Amino acid sequence: MNQSSKRYYLVRADILPEAIRKTAEAKEILAKKEASTINEAVEKVGLSRSAFYKYKNGVLPINSAVTKIITLSLLLEHRLGVLSQVIQTISRVNGNILTINQSIPLQGVANVTISIETVNMKIDLEKLIEELNQLTGVKKIEIIGNN
Repeated sequence: MNQSSKRYYLVRADILPEAIRKTAEAKEILAKKEASTINEAVEKVGLSRSAFYKYKNGVLPINSAVTKIITLSLLLEHRLGVLSQVIQTISRVNGNILTINQSIPLQGVANVTISIETVNMKIDLEKLIEELNQLTGVKKIEIIGNN
């Protein structure tokens, strides 16, 4: 099967075969540095190395499978600290800023585009936009992209 024709499914762990569940557990142990080698990780979960190698590329943690990226367009007043407050607000709720593009201010306002990875955010996007709108100097916010 070529790369473009692969399909993915979200499946509850309790209905998966034991070898696939244990492969996921071993990968998690390795990611958390609770084991220094594959051999050590598979021993901890009771899985053969051959089964681990058979399934390791097909088992992904949910957070890597559903990463969500939102792109916001903001109109900000050209005043000291406005963009900094926006960045601090996003950071405070665990939004991961991927890109920031700002135009040169014209007539006292600047257009800013920010792409944010939202998978680890403590609040939902609607609440984030509400908080950003309450900041002094934020004139307008629109969602312009959603991946």
